Amino acid sequence: MTDIETARTVVGAIGNVIAFGLYSAPIPTMVKICKMKSVAEFMPDPYIATVINCMMWAFYGLPFVTPDNILVITNNGVGLVMELVYVIIFFIFATSPVRKKITIAIVIEVIFMAVVVFCTLYFLHTPKQRSMLVGILCIIFNVIMYAAPLTAMAQVIKTKSVKYMPFSLSLANFMNGAIWIVYSCLKFDLYILIPNVLGCLSGTIQLILYAVYYKTTNWKDDDEDNENSNSNAEIEQSQA
Repeated sequence: MTDIETARTVVGAIGNVIAFGLYSAPIPTMVKICKMKSVAEFMPDPYIATVINCMMWAFYGLPFVTPDNILVITNNGVGLVMELVYVIIFFIFATSPVRKKITIAIVIEVIFMAVVVFCTLYFLHTPKQRSMLVGILCIIFNVIMYAAPLTAMAQVIKTKSVKYMPFSLSLANFMNGAIWIVYSCLKFDLYILIPNVLGCLSGTIQLILYAVYYKTTNWKDDDEDNENSNSNAEIEQSQA
């Protein structure tokens, strides 16, 4: 039992490192957005979805919901802070319709999370009951998080270009799903296993798309996109 717990702790620690890589993967994209002063064709959906996902998993890891899951808390606590920073960057440089979409989504997520916390603490009184409810919700929001890149994948297939689907994010998704599958199997946790199987599958599909469409991607459009994005930003500011 001790060996299993030790192995689980080690795997969980590795999972935290890989997850940090996953959460850090959008940094080059954010830097590019800041330089262009526009979100261009980048989508905020994955970051908005990850915010509620991290909130839910951080709550799931609390001792009064599921014992012995401190690494789940640290993983998703760090992720929540980083994803909120990304959402703020998107909000700053997005057009008005996208800003409205982001605002509505975040408000809904915060209200929903408050309702979940209230219902869990006041109506469910055992860790088993609480972990079941929160675990099921975690699976649902994990599926949403991993489904969010479908918009980017559809764009890749349509345009035959991976320009707006960062490779680092796809690779981190795959590795993150794989390591947490191992973690969930060492001390079987179905609620952690199911979403990470889906995450690993999603990452695999993204990597396949990257391999297929990398050569057909026109990387020389960056300068032109930069100029167009700056123009759009100026127009947006003049309309504000």
